[in-house]
Amino acid sequence: MDDPRSDEALLAAHVAGDPTAFEELVRRYSERLWAFATRILRDSHDASDVVQEAFISAYRNASRWRGEATVTTWLHRIVHHASLDRLRRRRSRPAEPLTDALDLPLHRDPILDRERVLAVEEALGRLPLPQRAAVVLLDMEGMTVAEAAAVLEIKEGTVKSRAARGRYRLAQLLGHLRPEHDTAAHWSDGRPTARIAGNDPTPGDVQAPGGRTRSPSGGDR
Repeated sequence: MDDPRSDEALLAAHVAGDPTAFEELVRRYSERLWAFATRILRDSHDASDVVQEAFISAYRNASRWRGEATVTTWLHRIVHHASLDRLRRRRSRPAEPLTDALDLPLHRDPILDRERVLAVEEALGRLPLPQRAAVVLLDMEGMTVAEAAAVLEIKEGTVKSRAARGRYRLAQLLGHLRPEHDTAAHWSDGRPTARIAGNDPTPGDVQAPGGRTRSPSGGDR
């Protein structure tokens, strides 16, 4: 039976000595955090290790959480830090193929077939890490700009700028996936985003809601 308590109540219960409260948080978020780490690290095995390390850190340091961010944002931040540490340690080792990650459903499009998922994952891997993290948090994790900024510990405007650049690059890399004559295909629903192919915006511009053109720096034109 699922525990009806909120994340915040579970964390407080864990700090108070409840032996099962933290287990419920692990059950709720292990797969989601693994997906996030896999897309950052591009190595599913390293991602498993990182998530385990992050949960251990969260378990030991739960009393330091002060409610300035949601529990899920706090956990993502810990995983992000652990992922960056892992990347620094393995700079000389190439990433392994994302074979396990192929089974991960994309947050915005559950009907993507296996071939398309592979193409998206490979394209994500070609983005600079700051852009990749912003795109993953916003378009795959479904976070708000404010939540993503809290995870990455950067300003909201920087999140928007990085995501815009990343989306535009993805639109270039994934143009071959867009159905011919489909002028409505976008990288994600309801967000400033570059078209996948055809009538692409000029480099540095993405289409914002309402027909405005938005530059990667976040300004409308």
